[in-house]
Amino acid sequence: MFRTYCYRLYPNKKQILSLESMLDLHRELYNAAIEERRQAWKRKRITIDWYAQNAQLKAIRLERDDIASLNFSSCQITLRRVHRTFVSFFVHRNSRKRIGYPRFKSKKRFNSICFTFGDGIGISSERIRVTGVGKIRIKWHRPIPTDAKIKEAILKRRADGWYVYFQLELPDYCPPRHSGEPVGIDLGLSNIVALSNGETVEAKQHLRIAEKKLRTQQRRLSRRRKGSARWRKAARLVSKSYKHVADTRLNFNHQLSTRLARTYSLIAVEGLDLLRLGKGRFSKSIGDVAWGQLIRQIGYKVENTGSQMIKVDPRYTSQVCSGCGCIVKKDLSVRVHSCPECGLVLDRDVNAARNILKRALDSARTEPSDDNVARTFASVV
Repeated sequence: MFRTYCYRLYPNKKQILSLESMLDLHRELYNAAIEERRQAWKRKRITIDWYAQNAQLKAIRLERDDIASLNFSSCQITLRRVHRTFVSFFVHRNSRKRIGYPRFKSKKRFNSICFTFGDGIGISSERIRVTGVGKIRIKWHRPIPTDAKIKEAILKRRADGWYVYFQLELPDYCPPRHSGEPVGIDLGLSNIVALSNGETVEAKQHLRIAEKKLRTQQRRLSRRRKGSARWRKAARLVSKSYKHVADTRLNFNHQLSTRLARTYSLIAVEGLDLLRLGKGRFSKSIGDVAWGQLIRQIGYKVENTGSQMIKVDPRYTSQVCSGCGCIVKKDLSVRVHSCPECGLVLDRDVNAARNILKRALDSARTEPSDDNVARTFASVV
């Protein structure tokens, strides 16, 4: 298994200047690699790949002392980032998921440096040791597993400071089968999830709660001369506010996904087309509740709890009666499901969650000997 652990760094003023200088040099290398590829194709119709640019790196380091001061493998990874952006562009240019042509990175758009752990970066005396920077204080809010192997370390600048991301390789772990009951989940906007057992979890409108404060900060930013010291100070406050919104949303989804993965043996969710939904009339609200983030978290957490997550076809889950199976048409304004055939009356989202669970059980072909699954299946049908 592969996991990423994030930790907050506390560099001093001298170390911050060294990190900023290192980041600028990597950005310069990144932009130069893009420019070389562009000009080679524009003038001679020649395609330059990562191997050709990597072969030039030693010569560049002989000519540039500042580039020579950087870790060699981290420079190689920066060139590989350029290569991946071009590969991704050509792979997806004719697909539905279109990606723009690789572009140059400004200071505010290039914020990370990747290292091979043990080569230019390491752990020494409970601190992070970075070549050319020194030992940086770090907040170890959770220990790294003793059986984990650190593959890479990424230094990242965010709105409120510097962070390090450790990419860990963990041994395969096969937990015992979860003994809980299965559950179906219907995603919504007023209630972020409605469970097939009738439980609902109210959605937290993280961005809308912070909008009043953000409007004030953004008006202050717009009144200041762009590029001035006061403008940069106001821009940092706006960035910090947006980061706080993202952090509170991430924390809420982590707590919810952890509880679901630990409680239920099977979690059935809708296989939604989030790319299309993100362009509709409710795009702002959907982005605020972050359905995709929640589903992704459930997907990897069930691997450690012995549970299972199944995605099902979301079509007509709200229209089909979970009691008798007939179609009861209703628009979004109708929040209560009332079946004229069998008389079932319950919350619209709970009805959809029961249909989602039934489809997941049918697709999984659960053994009838499992008492918990059989009992839930009978209650759904």
